[in-house]
Amino acid sequence: MDNSAQKKSWIRRWGFPVITILLLSLLWTSSSWAQTLSLSLGEEGAGPGTIANRVVQLLALTTILSLAPSILMMVTSFTRIIVVLSLLRTALGLQQTPPNTVLMSLAVFLTIFIMTPTFNASWEAGIKPMIEEKIEAVEGFNRAAVPFKEFMLLHTFADDLKLFTDLANAGTGQEASEDSAATKDIPLHAIVPAFMISELKRAFEIGFLIFIPFLIIDMVVASILMSMGMMMLPPVMISIPFKLIFFVLVDGWKLITSSLIQSYAVTTQ
Repeated sequence: MDNSAQKKSWIRRWGFPVITILLLSLLWTSSSWAQTLSLSLGEEGAGPGTIANRVVQLLALTTILSLAPSILMMVTSFTRIIVVLSLLRTALGLQQTPPNTVLMSLAVFLTIFIMTPTFNASWEAGIKPMIEEKIEAVEGFNRAAVPFKEFMLLHTFADDLKLFTDLANAGTGQEASEDSAATKDIPLHAIVPAFMISELKRAFEIGFLIFIPFLIIDMVVASILMSMGMMMLPPVMISIPFKLIFFVLVDGWKLITSSLIQSYAVTTQ
C-alpha cells in the first residue's frame, strides 16, 4: 500500500510538468520541421548544362578529397620514410615496438617537415588564387600540381622515368626525350609511379645499410651461444638487448631522421 501511494504521489507531482514540457517541445520543433533545405546548383538562365557541370564538379571534388591521403602519400617523401622506419624495426628484431601508429605519426611529421617548401609553393601558386576566385578550379589544380611535379622529377631516377614515359607513349609512337623542357611536359600519370619506384629503391638501399650492424650482432651472439653449447637458447632473445643498447649509444633515431631529411636536401642542391 505504501508503494502504491508513493507512485500516485509521484505521478501527481511530476506528471503535469513532464506533459507540459513535451507539448512545448513539439510546438517548438514543428516550425523547424516546416523549413526546407535549398541547394543552389546554378541559375537556370546561366547557360545550358550549368547544373550538370556543378554536379560533376561536386562529385569530382568529393572524389579528390576522399583520395587526398593516398595522393599525398604517393607524391611526397612519405613512402621512403615509412619503409625505412619499418625496415629499422625489422632489423632490431622487434615486431610491434614501436607501434604502427608511432611510426606513421613520425613519418607524417617528417614528411611535413621535408615537404613544407613544396606545400607553400603549391598554396601560393594554385590553391590560394583559386580560393580567392582569381582563377578557375581546373587552372588552380594544375598550378598547384607544378611544385609537386618538380619535386618528384628531382628525386626520380632517369631510368625509371624513361620506363614509364616510354610505356605512356607506346600507343602514340613517340619516344621519350631527355631534354629538360620536354621533361616538364611529362604527364603526372607517368611521373608518379616512376617516383614511387625510385623512392622504394632508395628506401631499400638505406635499409640494407641499417641491417648490416644488427646482422653482425646476430652473428656474434649466435656464434657465442654455439661455442658455449647453448643451441637451445634462441639467439634473437639474447641479441635484442644488445641491439637496443647499441642503437641508443649511437643515437640511432637522430642518425636515421637526419639522414632521411638530408637525403632530400642533398638532392635539391
